[in-house]
Amino acid sequence: MAEVGECSASKPSREIWAKLEPSDSRFADVDISSNEVVICSEITSSSSDKHEWCKITRNSDLHSAKMQNKSSNAILVDDTIVQNEEVVDIKCGTEIIPGPDREVLLLFHYHAATMCNSCPLVASSTSVVYECGNGCFSEWLRRSQEKRSTVLCPHCRAVVQFVGRNHYLHNIEQSILQAHSSLRRSDEEVALLDSYAYIKSNLVIRNGKKHRRKRAHSPIDEESDSNELPCPQCGTEINGFHCNQTTVHLQCQGCGGMMPSRNDSVPQHCLGCDRAFCGAYWHAQMVARSDSQPMCSHETFKPISERTISRIPFLAHEMNRHEQDVTERCIRQMGRSLQDVISDWVEKLNNREIDRTRMPLNHAEAITARSHICNECYDKLVSFLLYWFRIAMPKHLLPADAKQREDCWYGYACRTQHHNEEHARKRNHVCRPTRGSNM
Repeated sequence: MAEVGECSASKPSREIWAKLEPSDSRFADVDISSNEVVICSEITSSSSDKHEWCKITRNSDLHSAKMQNKSSNAILVDDTIVQNEEVVDIKCGTEIIPGPDREVLLLFHYHAATMCNSCPLVASSTSVVYECGNGCFSEWLRRSQEKRSTVLCPHCRAVVQFVGRNHYLHNIEQSILQAHSSLRRSDEEVALLDSYAYIKSNLVIRNGKKHRRKRAHSPIDEESDSNELPCPQCGTEINGFHCNQTTVHLQCQGCGGMMPSRNDSVPQHCLGCDRAFCGAYWHAQMVARSDSQPMCSHETFKPISERTISRIPFLAHEMNRHEQDVTERCIRQMGRSLQDVISDWVEKLNNREIDRTRMPLNHAEAITARSHICNECYDKLVSFLLYWFRIAMPKHLLPADAKQREDCWYGYACRTQHHNEEHARKRNHVCRPTRGSNM
């Protein structure tokens, strides 16, 4: 006998804050809107009797709940046995097996902490699962990996093979939020969403063929059957780890090669852009190269403190070559190298002596000298530090021709410097705007 959850309360009139989702798609989801609700079970037989199964009470922190067993059978909650009348804490992602038959597994979803396509509010970050659309996915994926089980979409139960951010839907979401501000989540909810949503790059998920469910034919089926999307650790143990049929893989944005997604291991995502890079991972595994799979050099992705630089990046000073020349001459006049200057300013960054407001990197407040970033983000960081190097330099230490220049009203934000060579040369643009929207 299997049990199907059904809410004992009348049809919810308030916002749905959580739901129970059965693993078997034959059974309906149970939406929860009351702060305290008794869930009844309907025995799948000729009888139409309904029995109290459990009571779910929302906690005052609004981030978790309590479940009390109201049935005569023991309930399994995240592998913990809960007897009649016992109470246990549950949170987003908790797995519940009701009754002795263990035919139905329910997943508790907390809507304030997840994103879901049946959520009544617009999600604050958008992920798309290939073949089935949006889903409360990050926490679901983490638990599937822990249990080494096949990854199924939490909405339609299809086998998931690919997941990634959908920027098109994200733009639509932002347009809707601008037009309907009442749908916007609070800052606390957004922060909670961000803490759960750790999917930053496209993921390829290797599910075992024997676990696949029947579904409509798609081109990715043929690709998956003929190409197992291997990485050097697929079938080969390296440093005590090898990929299995449920290992989730990241695709490197540098070389296009694959590596296992291991959140507890070496950094695999650039802190500046959130893209995945394999250089640091394979370096830590002491794998220098592979004859069969693409693989990045260690130089493509490593900590800021281990990097060296010998030329001013093209991006520096808003790509104004006249300002780049002034900076280069300033460094030479001081009898120092570019590397010396950058090392000094990385230390200032580390000591939080610099205003990071204009740093053109994600997670700017979290970046330190130990942070792993890619080559592109390192160029952006160096450009940012050279701006502060110039801002901090007394005018009398500038080269003679640069001392005489007046500041441009629009400073670094000036657009004329990009198409008017005379203006770019004649005015100082490494300064804060005194006019315009960037003041």
